[in-house]
Order: sequence, then structure tokens, then C-alpha cells
Amino acid sequence: MISEHQLAPPKSWYRSIRSRLWLVICGPVFAQLLGSAFNIWYNSAYVQPLLNPAQLSVFWTTVKGFNALLYPTGVGIWIWIVLALQRPCEQLETGQPIDHDRLLQARQRVINLPWWGATIAGSIWLLCIPAFLLALSQAPGELNSRIFSDLPISFIISALIAITHGFFIIELLSQRLLYPVLFRDARPDIVPGAFALSLRLRGVFLAFSGGVCPIASLLLLIASPHFFEMRDPLFAIAVGGVGIAFSLSSAWMVGQLVVEPIKEIQRVAAAVTDGNLNVRIGLLRADEFGSLIHEFNHMIAEFQEKQLLLETFGRHVGEQAAIQILQRDPNLDGIEQELTVLFADLRNFTWRCTTEPPHQIVDLLNQFLKEMVDIVEQQHNGMVNKFLGDGFMALFGIGDHPIHHSVRAVAAAQDMLDRLRTINEELESQGRSPLAMGIGIHTGVAVVGSIGSSRRLEYTAIGDTVNVAARVESLTKRVGEPLLLTAATRQALPVTILTEQLPPQWVKGQPKPLSIYRIQLNGRKADS
Repeated sequence: MISEHQLAPPKSWYRSIRSRLWLVICGPVFAQLLGSAFNIWYNSAYVQPLLNPAQLSVFWTTVKGFNALLYPTGVGIWIWIVLALQRPCEQLETGQPIDHDRLLQARQRVINLPWWGATIAGSIWLLCIPAFLLALSQAPGELNSRIFSDLPISFIISALIAITHGFFIIELLSQRLLYPVLFRDARPDIVPGAFALSLRLRGVFLAFSGGVCPIASLLLLIASPHFFEMRDPLFAIAVGGVGIAFSLSSAWMVGQLVVEPIKEIQRVAAAVTDGNLNVRIGLLRADEFGSLIHEFNHMIAEFQEKQLLLETFGRHVGEQAAIQILQRDPNLDGIEQELTVLFADLRNFTWRCTTEPPHQIVDLLNQFLKEMVDIVEQQHNGMVNKFLGDGFMALFGIGDHPIHHSVRAVAAAQDMLDRLRTINEELESQGRSPLAMGIGIHTGVAVVGSIGSSRRLEYTAIGDTVNVAARVESLTKRVGEPLLLTAATRQALPVTILTEQLPPQWVKGQPKPLSIYRIQLNGRKADS
């Protein structure tokens, strides 16, 4: 299952909700500083030489005024938007009750934080263009016509640098630091009123920030009227270097925002393939990954429920029976099929119950049945269908198997008698009398399926084949052989398994004596 530490960000990243929020607030600073550095360099190299002293004075006055008024206003709005999440986060972190509408508003805001950051930063950068052009147009002297191209170029390139990378930085930090608090019991991808960036648009944005922005920067420089008069080739080289840096940072963000969930899904899928159904994907996403992760975790949970049902159900009816029942529609109908039925029973066990303490009897019977069930079901792919006191009925032929069911039944019977010898050696070492067992095997057609009433069903096999197998087992006492099989079973065995016919025996319910066989000595004949 998902553990709490999987959903929470690393402790080294924060000490409180407020510190997480300030990390988100400061996250896009690097992108804004990079854009500002580009803007300052460009203006110093190509804008300022076009201005006369009076115009240059107006330019710097505008810079100071803009930085003193508009930038602090934008920063203040951004801080207010992010810190508004502090109270809801603290309530959730400490387990305090929180109003549903307020919680919904907080969840909407944290998903939309990248858009808020991009809107604020984009507005400030783009407002620079009319503000500076208007201020310079009021300055004394004729304004150089290149200003009307160079200034917009500098601010547009700077905005592209700052906005695109700032968007993904905010999104990444929000997912790591705030989603685990606000979405502990909710899915980000189904929050109404939120506008998460889709995977398609994410690819466009990442391509835009990593490829289009630097290429557009160079194209805008080429379009500049003085491009071929540039005396500083390092500037063009710097733009190319910025493009490389863009690509590297974009590749890293792609790895964090896109590749990481794919790798996590692959990791969990591999774990499920290996049989580990306790794993879950702990990532919280508001885009298509969120829905995919939810459905993937839901699928694993259903697998786990079915596995638990199969294991619990299988303990009562047998694993093979449980599989058959779950694969078919439960009804009162059965199907006819050929199979081999094995009956096994301990001899004189009733007498033993009168001579030993009850707890020893229970322990011995459980040990015996555990060993025999393991041989039938785990080693020979049979199905112990029902327990009959100190014995049981097993079916071979339920489900597909490359080895014929009669061969598997006979091999299971021989292994059961071998295992019984080991149990008897342990009993004799304890000074207790050994066990004796009789096994009867018959092959034929029986009706197999869910049988009973509409309120109570039992998965079993019925028919003359079952009756004959039970009669053959009872013959083991009369004949003095621990393992007997009928002619039908013998005919289905390969010639490598040698049998010996015994005198025909009358059994109840049969119109004529029953032909029975035992396994010859060189065919692993068992001692009685």
C-alpha cells in the first residue's frame, strides 16, 4: 500500500508549511533573473548606444520607477496568492476541520499556481514595452528608429526566458511540496475549476522553452537592423549558450514531469508481474498522468482483492475449484467431462481416536492431510474436492495439463504412500502405532460443476465414476492392497506403468464383478 513517506516530500526540503510555500514563491526567481540578465546585457550593448544623454537619463529613470513600482506590485501579488494556501495546508497537516469550499478553493489554487505565476510575470514583462517606448518618446531629441525594434526584441526574448521556465519550476515545486498536503485523500486530476497543463500542451511548452525560445531569440537578433553591424560577436554566442542551457534544463524538467511517472509506472508494473500486489504508485498529478495513475492503482487493488478471494476461497474448496468457479458463471448446472477420481482413507482411525488424546489425533490428522493435499495439488495438479473425516476425494482432469489425468492420479497415489512411510517412521520413533491407508482410483465421465440450491452451492463431481472410485477404495481392506485401480484407469496408463490384475470383486451398485488392478513391484508397488 502507499505509505505516508511516499506521499510526503523529503524532510530535508522543509521544516514547516510556511517554508514550503516560500520555496514555491522563490522558485521562479532564477528564471526571472536569467531573463533580466539577458535584458540588461542586450539593452547595454544595443539600446543605450542609440540614446542621447537626455534619452538615456529618461531610460534609467524609467528603469528605476518601473522596478520601484510595478515589480514590487507583481511580487506582492504573487506572494499573496501563494501564502493564501498556508492556513488550509496547516489545517490539513494538523488534522483540524476545514470548510469544504475553502479546501476546494485551495486545491484549485495550487493546481493553477503555474498559470498565476506566468500571468503575473508575463504582464510585467510585456508592460515594459509600451512603458519604455512611451517614456522615451517624451524625452528631448529625435528617437532613433531602431529603438522601436530593439526594445521590444529585448523584452520579448527576456519574457520567453523567464515565463516558460518559471512555469515549470512552479509546477514542479508545487507537486513535490504542496500536493502531498492538499491531496492526501483526493485526486488532483478531478478537481473542478482547475486548469492543469495537459500532456500535449506540456510537450509544446517544453519544446517551446527548449527549442523555440533560443531559436526565436537568434531570429529576432537577425531581424534587428544593426545585426550585421554588431561589434560584439560574444553576444550571439551567448544567445546560443542560453539556448543550450534552455535545452538542458528543459530535458531535466521533462525527466521530472513526464519521464519520472512513466518510470514509476514501469517499476510498479514489473513488481506486479513478479507477484507483488502491495505496491502502489504514490505520485500525485493533475494532468492525464493523474487519471492513469489512479486507474493503475485501482487495477492493482482489484487484482489484490481477486487474489485474496482466490486464496481464501481456495482454502475452502481447493485452488483448482476456486479457479473453475471464478471462471464460470455460478449456476446449478454441471458439465460432463472425463476425469480420474481418487479416494483415500485412513484405516482403523476410529479405533485410534479411542486410544490417543484428542489433541494428538487432531495434530496427526492435520499433518496427514497437509502432506497429502500438497502431493495431490502442488505436485500433481489434482484437486482435493472434499474431506471425508479421515480421508478425502481428489479429482484429476479439472483444467488443462499436458499429462493425462490417470497418470497423474496414479503417481500422486504412489507418492502419498511413500510420504505415509515417512510419517510412520516418525510415529514409530515416538512409540506410537503407524498409520495405514487405502487408495482407490477410477477413470470415467462425471458431472462436474456447482451443485446444490440457489442459497447454497458446492463445487463437486457426481456420477457413477465417483461411486465406483469410492467402492474401489473400500476394496483395499478386503483385498489387502493399499492401492487399487480399475480397468478404465489401467487402459489410460502408458505401458511403462506395469500393473497386475487381481480377481474380480463384487461391489455394491454394479451389475457385474469389477476388474481391479494393483501396481507391480517394478512399477513401484506399494507395501500395505
